[in-house]
Amino acid sequence: MAYAEELKQYGTVMGLATMRELCARLGNPQDELKFVHIAGTNGKGSVLAYVSTVLQTAGYRVGRYISPAVTDYRERFQVDGRMISQLALCRILEQVRDAAEAMAAEGLAHPTAFEVETAAAFLFFLDKRCDIVVLETGLGGGQDATNVVKNTLVAAFASISRDHMELLGDTPAQIASVKAGIIKEKCCVISAKQSPEVMRVLRQAASSQKAKFFTADVTRAKNVRYGVTKQYFSYDRYKNIEITMPGQFQTENAIVALEVISALGRLGYPVAEDKLRLGFAQTRWPGRFDVIGKKPLFIADGAHNEDASLKLAQSIRFYFPGRRIIYIMGMLRDKEYDKVIRNTCDLAEQIITVTPPVQERALHAYELAQAVRQYHDSVTVADSVQEAVELAYLLAGQDKDCVIIAFGSLSYLGELMYVVAHRDTIRRDSHGRSEEN
Repeated sequence: MAYAEELKQYGTVMGLATMRELCARLGNPQDELKFVHIAGTNGKGSVLAYVSTVLQTAGYRVGRYISPAVTDYRERFQVDGRMISQLALCRILEQVRDAAEAMAAEGLAHPTAFEVETAAAFLFFLDKRCDIVVLETGLGGGQDATNVVKNTLVAAFASISRDHMELLGDTPAQIASVKAGIIKEKCCVISAKQSPEVMRVLRQAASSQKAKFFTADVTRAKNVRYGVTKQYFSYDRYKNIEITMPGQFQTENAIVALEVISALGRLGYPVAEDKLRLGFAQTRWPGRFDVIGKKPLFIADGAHNEDASLKLAQSIRFYFPGRRIIYIMGMLRDKEYDKVIRNTCDLAEQIITVTPPVQERALHAYELAQAVRQYHDSVTVADSVQEAVELAYLLAGQDKDCVIIAFGSLSYLGELMYVVAHRDTIRRDSHGRSEEN
């Protein structure tokens, strides 16, 4: 883990030259694997969760590669929903480290943290003999380290909007052009229904690769029933599919996944309908409009850009009309935090700000509070995530209808979820220590 921390010094580098060299030195493990490759601005993690859970339920051995992790570094590398063991992670990271350091010793660029992790993931999935790997892009698409893969069965696109503009482009069409780079020759392409300009870019990219293009059109969903713990929808021949991840946007993500599963069936990876239904009902994705507490209702969500904040606000208005809302917010300074604030602040009675644990990129809680005060009067700065949680519960009081919503950077949500889950123990321990002192 110390080595993984050291790798952060190499930053983010777009391009595949270093990644190709690293993989070649490891025997190109990715060339022995089959992939569902997923790109998008928001929702790609949820699509990954649905697809991988359904395939696992159907009996396939499924690798999952995700980023960022929420609660544990090892979340990045999963087979059949289980994280890599500490022993296997050490063994594989050492193998990749030797190759990376040999490259640096020869005067080549040292691979970045994401490149090292992606290469490690390929070795792990090959070692576990995965039937399919569901692969989430890190940043963009065409020049993303994950795009060294060749055997893409399905290239899937969740919602595409503005984020990481300094690297990907200023307009949705420019961003879509970068993400469309994951489309491989004659693969199957599935996209959520996007804006006309984005759809045009994706269709053109698919056509140039002689790839079949399918739209996962949420407007074709019927009998949609929403709820905080269960939701249902019908789509084409599938009636009353149950999903347990809340959020209005989850119907769209589930429909993208449903189209991916259908495409895989046509490519020789069939899934029986009973397994499909069970897989959708069992899918979980921590930190995405995730109910982590019940009395009062406590929700954690990774809304950290303009599009995600609009969807979060839409869900709050839909699920909790007229109820008291308390926010905990933590943001990174390289995100459009002003737009996130504007899109969400009018729904909250009180807002508590925290500093995410990402030293170089974190927006300090005080700075965030100053930005929030441009739009909202009731803002409090918390010195820690634990203090923010306690303050939120104190403000909620005995009001059973109150809802606490923590959102922003995923980097602090893991700690927040732990604090909420172990709140009584933490309070008891700190009380004991304070008495001893």
